[in-house]
Amino acid sequence: MGSLYAYFSAPDDDTALTAHGLDGGPDEAGLPTVQVKGVEPYVQLGMAESLLTDVPYDDIVERPRFNDLLSSPDADSRWLLTLTDELRDALATAPPERLRQTAVPWARIEEFGGDAAPEALADFLTSLAALADGARKTGGHLYCLVSL
Repeated sequence: MGSLYAYFSAPDDDTALTAHGLDGGPDEAGLPTVQVKGVEPYVQLGMAESLLTDVPYDDIVERPRFNDLLSSPDADSRWLLTLTDELRDALATAPPERLRQTAVPWARIEEFGGDAAPEALADFLTSLAALADGARKTGGHLYCLVSL
């Protein structure tokens, strides 16, 4: 059994927390969502952020909103995390070719264990970029709901 990651946009943390509390999560709340298995928000997506922004990963993890836990740390099977506004902006402004180019070195990171296809990661980044664009235009943020 693996984790499911629901990446979504919301206008603010309170709205994201409300979605977290629903059985159907952000989908049930009517929030734009991209669901994926195998792309976790801390190291894997943090490395994508590093590649997209040309900022070292060690600096990425120090950014405000980098994987801040909004839900209770005592939760057994669901956690709500924030993503950085810098990631949102980088995704929203990246041309499609930049996303495809980023997917190639990203697929090679150790955390994917050699199992990641650059084409699939490029598709994921493209979907996430659409979320980011909508969030950026409305002043919203990106989140990840992790479910076991």
